[in-house]
Amino acid sequence: MGTEQAALSSQSSAPGEGPSVATEGGRRGPGQPPVELIRRREARWLEMTSHWEKAMARRYKKVKVLCRKGIPSSMRARCWPLLCGGQASMDRNLGKYQELEQSPGDPQWLETIEKDIHRQFPFHEMFLSPEGHGQRGLLQLLKAYTLYRPREGYCQAQGPVAALLLMHMPAEQAFWCLVQISERYLPGYYSPEMEAVLLDGEVFVALLRRVCPKAYKHLQKHGVGPLLYVTEWFLCLYSRTLPFPTVLRIWDAFLSEGVKVLFRVGLVLVRLALGSSEKLRDCTGVVETLEKLRNIPARLLQEDTLMAEVHDMAVSDRDVERECRVQLAKLRKTRPDFGCRLERRLPNAKAIFDAQQLEDAQQPGKGSHPASTFLIPEIVVNPPPPHPKEQRRLERERLKEQPVLNGRGGASSHQDRLRPHMTT
Repeated sequence: MGTEQAALSSQSSAPGEGPSVATEGGRRGPGQPPVELIRRREARWLEMTSHWEKAMARRYKKVKVLCRKGIPSSMRARCWPLLCGGQASMDRNLGKYQELEQSPGDPQWLETIEKDIHRQFPFHEMFLSPEGHGQRGLLQLLKAYTLYRPREGYCQAQGPVAALLLMHMPAEQAFWCLVQISERYLPGYYSPEMEAVLLDGEVFVALLRRVCPKAYKHLQKHGVGPLLYVTEWFLCLYSRTLPFPTVLRIWDAFLSEGVKVLFRVGLVLVRLALGSSEKLRDCTGVVETLEKLRNIPARLLQEDTLMAEVHDMAVSDRDVERECRVQLAKLRKTRPDFGCRLERRLPNAKAIFDAQQLEDAQQPGKGSHPASTFLIPEIVVNPPPPHPKEQRRLERERLKEQPVLNGRGGASSHQDRLRPHMTT
């Protein structure tokens, strides 16, 4: 039973609670999959992660489907670093984290980080004690990031993201996953200017106008800008907003499908809170509207219920990219120095995998590491075969060009050429 509880612990209702116990007959509580199904999913993930490069190169759609179903709790420590490219980054930078961890760090950043550490999942057993391995490990991880990216330094919103990673994996893996999230999935989110957050807020409003016009009109009427609610959602990847099991499912999908998932989740939340006239009846101003967004009924936020709506939300990568270009052009008209660059953000795990493979191919000496054993194949295009008539014509010309041979001058006759060679 202990092994089963460990594998199922992500279904606990909040961080810090003990793992749920399987019910009689090997089944979980209402709405939870049976243990046998989870074991089959674990087996599929074990097989796929054992041939990860092949899976990402040829079967990414299958990876995406399995991520949408939810990665088993026992497999997240293995799957998340592979999905986001953190494992590949760690393998190509062996010893780098230890070097950063042992460096003293900027005293100003260290003081700021130490003030925030106790706020990260304070009821989770890993972060209860200021001297425990959780808080100390989180401090070292965030300090290492300020040394790795000194221009960005430390952003308070990175705390819960790093803490959730540390709950699932060793500090070195968690560090490289944080780097990938900050640089590949959400570039510009944690920089001092936070321009990417401002841009995505405008993109969110534009998408909301299309998918839920009633909520859009209400928010516009009362002057509730996106930064009043979207900022914490996106920066913290919903880790401070939703029930813990739901957060884990969102992360499974986000690390597979990218920032599109954050938009979809946010749009679903707004629709659940403000999507009908009945729900808007008591929202007479900014405060009441924000309170409504913060108090969505718990039954609607249950992991399977919410994620089904998220995956049904009609917002694609192309929709997000197109709206990003439109809103970026508008922002640059009013702010010519707006420096957000769209090309820095990669749309999903497949794009990150391809980018890392390309980097390794371009720098074979620097980028070689055990995890990148799959090489990008060279594409060879053969010319199409000639038409049968053309083929017969070419054959006749070839026969005409052959010299007529006879038995003189050392040349063999036609019969000699047909006769098999005899050995003595």
